[in-house]
Amino acid sequence: MPWIPRGLREGIVTSRYPWRPDDYGPNFRASVTIDNGTATDDELSVAVGACPTRAITVVDTDASLDRGACILCGRCVQMLPQLFQFSSVIETSSNLRARLVVPEPENDGSLAAVRGELANRVKVLRRSVHLRHVDAGSDGSDEWEIAALTNPVYDVQRLGIYFTASPRHADVLLVTGVGSAGMTEPLRRTLEAMPSPKVVIAVGVEAISGGLVGEGYASSGGVGSSIPIDVFIPGSPASPFSLLHGILLAINMLPTNSPRGAHMTDAS
Repeated sequence: MPWIPRGLREGIVTSRYPWRPDDYGPNFRASVTIDNGTATDDELSVAVGACPTRAITVVDTDASLDRGACILCGRCVQMLPQLFQFSSVIETSSNLRARLVVPEPENDGSLAAVRGELANRVKVLRRSVHLRHVDAGSDGSDEWEIAALTNPVYDVQRLGIYFTASPRHADVLLVTGVGSAGMTEPLRRTLEAMPSPKVVIAVGVEAISGGLVGEGYASSGGVGSSIPIDVFIPGSPASPFSLLHGILLAINMLPTNSPRGAHMTDAS
């Protein structure tokens, strides 16, 4: 039984997130952020043109980046390192699509209102939450990260969260993919089959904005046009820790010390 000496040698490998910080280190490219550096109009124009998903916009020489469309290709970081930088921050999920844009817009109270409504909706779920995952036209990368949630490192079941094959047993719907035309009706039927209260999470830039595919004859440019979305998890693909953050945000189980968290209920 080789697993016995290996277990004694390596000890406990399961993450303690969200109660303890457990990120991927300072060199992990989890997201792109905008620093306080400056760039000329010509430099910004070149960066905007080089972005394959048009995630960068410039208004009056002020640049912004939409993490809901950013595929982390790094072109902007390579061209304008004084302005765009990779960040190891994994907690980038949001209840509002507009809050995925950096620098973030001023908080007008809408985020707190949306988050409060969602918290009231899911408070009856407590510590037994079931996830149903639906692929609506993904390239497969997001599915690998979702599958990793069940391995010994992340072990999503330690949080009382389980995957289910039936929407009739599901509390949370995880959706990946660009929202292909053939999946529009199956998505709606899946959501209708779920009991209330129910939560929908868009996983990855494909599900949020369509990614590289965008909007066309075979894609709706994300799943938001087919079903209502409660939580957006950016990433290309979203890492397992980003997925954990988004799921816990959706069911109001993030500790108060989380940078973008809500009050944790029944989790201690």
